[in-house]
Amino acid sequence: MTSIEITYNDEVGFLENADRDWQDWIAKLLLLAKKAIAKENNLAMSINFVDEERSHAINKQYREKDRPTDVISFAIEDGEDDLNLAAFTADPDFQEDIGDLFMCPSVIKRHSKEYGTGWDREFGYTLVHGFLHLNGYDHIKPDEAKEMFGIQGKVLEEYGLPLYPDQLDEGRGK
Repeated sequence: MTSIEITYNDEVGFLENADRDWQDWIAKLLLLAKKAIAKENNLAMSINFVDEERSHAINKQYREKDRPTDVISFAIEDGEDDLNLAAFTADPDFQEDIGDLFMCPSVIKRHSKEYGTGWDREFGYTLVHGFLHLNGYDHIKPDEAKEMFGIQGKVLEEYGLPLYPDQLDEGRGK
């Protein structure tokens, strides 16, 4: 399987104060997600860890939501449904930049307590969710949601972070 090159911007010291190698943990989880969506070419993306103030500002400016959130995704090819990468993907050196995630660890931690999921599962859920958005998946329509959350559930299950049964095609569920 080809790689995912992840550039990190850690504004809150998340990676430094970790009790594990989060970069390795993240890479392994995202490689499973990449495999699940049958993406074969090399990918590049960034993950930005931000505080609630920055998350709130980005969410308000770009989504018109007046609150901080766990993850915001900015896909490079958002709205480019007719873009054909076939001409590029044959080149083994081609690397598709899929976009940027802005993750707020303090909101993720709060959600892990509110939903009773635990930190690892909630962080994994949020990470895979954002990654799928970067790859064109969405959950606005019921059929899209079923597909996206089905993939998300499969990836998390395989990584050892299973969802509740009602989350597999309904989103967060409980």
